[in-house]
Amino acid sequence: MTFTTSFLLASLLCFINSHAWIVPQETLVLPRQEATSNEIPSHVRSFWMKRALQALDELVSPCPYEAFGAVIVNHTTYLPDDIGDLICIGANAISTGNPTLHGEMAAINNCTAVLSDPDGHYKLSPAEIQKAWHQLTLYTTAEPCPMCSAAIRWAGFKECVYGTSAATLAANSWSLIDISSEEVFERSSNLKPSTRLISNIASNETDPYFQWQNDPHAECPGGCARKEDSCSPIHAHRGT
Repeated sequence: MTFTTSFLLASLLCFINSHAWIVPQETLVLPRQEATSNEIPSHVRSFWMKRALQALDELVSPCPYEAFGAVIVNHTTYLPDDIGDLICIGANAISTGNPTLHGEMAAINNCTAVLSDPDGHYKLSPAEIQKAWHQLTLYTTAEPCPMCSAAIRWAGFKECVYGTSAATLAANSWSLIDISSEEVFERSSNLKPSTRLISNIASNETDPYFQWQNDPHAECPGGCARKEDSCSPIHAHRGT
């Protein structure tokens, strides 16, 4: 299968519905002035990456096997004392049997539901939702796979920010499709608007979430302890 065919097939999968937690907000504020990525300091980036990790605990477990969490944030009215507005969160849910339910896909589908909800705060039309993506930043705990990278580009997000790199995942024996998010972004440059790809944010926080699965000597994430060859929550998860 050629890369073009793979890219198109991966892109089509972005329309599959997924499951995630809904986080209602006030109002999606349209930007009065275009904000640049340089205006957002590293501590704000790290805050939202940690929030993506927190989404795992809220939706799945403090140490899920597929530790791929995501948050979608509005930074368009960024001010020095403002960290941005959370629109929605998502977490990998392929354990449901649907192989497309990656964290990024869950968050995108969740935000679509939040923004279009006729009884919600936003009440956006499909056309308005498509424009809204162009204002938003997607934070994800690990580098998006080709499927998720394609969905992010089709949506036209303003930014995609990830923690753990695909190279680090591979070094920890994760099975991957060998196409980087950077390559997908580069080969989709004809799609407008462009999406800025920002890598290795708070990777010191995210990397440990992907080390224990294939290394019996690796430490478990916080709130979890070794149980044979796996990591399990020390306390019963709130959702159980």
